[in-house]
Amino acid sequence: MSNIGKAKKKPVIVDFVLWTGTVESTRNVLVFMGQNVVTNCNKSSEAFLDYHEQCLNFGLKIETLEGVMKASVNDFIIKGVNGEFYPCKPDIFHKTYDILDEN
Repeated sequence: MSNIGKAKKKPVIVDFVLWTGTVESTRNVLVFMGQNVVTNCNKSSEAFLDYHEQCLNFGLKIETLEGVMKASVNDFIIKGVNGEFYPCKPDIFHKTYDILDEN
């Protein structure tokens, strides 16, 4: 008997935010994640702008269940079914998810 099989991904609704690389977008990601970002700065004006610049240059660091991952500009930040956060590249996001119209 073979261990090879097929499975269909369960339909799951997730919350997400798109990180566009703007200062406002970085703030939105931090609020969305409840400050669940690896940083030593206190998010005050000058420190936050320095942090934002570091994110643009080196990636937005996100604590995931698998360790720290880096998000790039235009990555989606997803809140998983257990409340965990992780980045997702745009092409993978659009292959995996349909954006719901909540209006």
